[in-house]
Amino acid sequence: MNRTTVSLITCTVALAAVTGFAAFDPPAAPGTDAAGSATERPVERTGLLCPAPSFSDIADTAYTSFTPVTRGADSGGKAALESAAEQSADGKGGKGSKGGAKKDKAVLTPKPPGTPAVGDTSGSDTPALIGTADGKYAPGWTVQETTRIAAGTGSGLQGVTCTPADTDFWFPGASTAKGRTDYVHLTNPDDEAAVVDIKLYGKSGAVKTTVTDGITVPPHSSEPVLLSTLTDDAQTDLTVHVGVRSGRVGATVQAQDDAGGGDWLPAAADPAGSLVLPGIPKDATDVRLVAFTPGDDDADLKVRLASPDGSITPAGNETVHVKAGMTSAVDLGPVTRGEPGSLLLTPTDKAVPVVAALRVVRGKGSSQETAYIPATAPVGRRATAADNSAKGTTLSLTAPTATATVKVTASAGSGGGSPATKTYTVKGGTSQDISAPTGGKGTYALTVEPVSGGPVYAARMLKGSSDGVPGFTIQTLPSDRGLVAVPRAEQDLSVLQR
Repeated sequence: MNRTTVSLITCTVALAAVTGFAAFDPPAAPGTDAAGSATERPVERTGLLCPAPSFSDIADTAYTSFTPVTRGADSGGKAALESAAEQSADGKGGKGSKGGAKKDKAVLTPKPPGTPAVGDTSGSDTPALIGTADGKYAPGWTVQETTRIAAGTGSGLQGVTCTPADTDFWFPGASTAKGRTDYVHLTNPDDEAAVVDIKLYGKSGAVKTTVTDGITVPPHSSEPVLLSTLTDDAQTDLTVHVGVRSGRVGATVQAQDDAGGGDWLPAAADPAGSLVLPGIPKDATDVRLVAFTPGDDDADLKVRLASPDGSITPAGNETVHVKAGMTSAVDLGPVTRGEPGSLLLTPTDKAVPVVAALRVVRGKGSSQETAYIPATAPVGRRATAADNSAKGTTLSLTAPTATATVKVTASAGSGGGSPATKTYTVKGGTSQDISAPTGGKGTYALTVEPVSGGPVYAARMLKGSSDGVPGFTIQTLPSDRGLVAVPRAEQDLSVLQR
């Protein structure tokens, strides 16, 4: 076999193994895919981007880093979180949106797999963070950013899971209405500038915006873009599309209300004919569904609520019609009625790709708070959520089509202790809030691993009331991207004869 053939095989394996920045759908069986032509390997490098947490001077932000133990991972490696402003000051890129040329102290130092690392900051000048991990730190590396704001716009609890860079994002559920302050945070981890287009879609279709030539995000920097500066059209329900012309970015919407708190609105799952939105709290006082179809065809969707006892149809909201290119919104009210649930959207006839998210309210009047649940991908092989506590965490599991067995592991705590594991059975068509195991003292991570049965969707709620306001935040748990399918490579001496 000549040197070219060897090089091609080597490059194929290397490229497949170093995919920590990209999402993937894990194979159906461990070790090989259905055809036996690929094997699963731990990723060798992962990149995560955390948006600047708040513009409030009275914001307190906690960061938690965690890597689950992954069999077959490299023994060496390292992980680090650095501010975008610091990277720029070090000569690696342009000016960050927050921070100057000063050297910022790292918010935390990630610990080896199996142990959470915690850190905190306060005030309005905390910058966006750019994180990289390789070797044993990379497979499934997760960083949670949780902010408490005592008063003012967006008061309450805001949480977001730091995400990989990408090139295409959908955010149904944003707003430019009076009383809302919604930002799109764009973070560029690379050495070249990224050019980004932001398009808004309201109840009547595309919304005219003031920016037509794209937004430039300098290298190693973050840019918050206030949606109301892009248009004079005040709309209660918007779908935001972030498309990257060149480069790649991390993108997340920070949706804040003057009276109703606020939270981060992560990107929804890719447009699909059927969607799952897991983890609606049992005490939700109001739930609003926002949906959008980017294609040329209208979508008609059947609406069901997966409850602990089975799937039910919300009275008066059996279906929703989504016009092509227009944002549709439906008030579902207190749809869970004292029981936890997850929303299931399926086509009534022809499948048309749709994106969707829920705006969820707990409490009433001046004592209410808001969180968002975007449609999400299934757990896949494994999902991980950091920054959990014994009294403030609720884990929701949904099996929309068939009964599933799920293993949940709580890591050792940030203050010590040992891992704990429990196995649960979730009946098909149901959603269950489970009593997750506790992982020792302090903050711990939860790892969700389906064992058998149908696909599983998951979400985690953090709550912490303050002065009567039910502060909470919800994060969905898609795959933690810890494993990747690597194609098998074999010698083919026949290429030498061609």
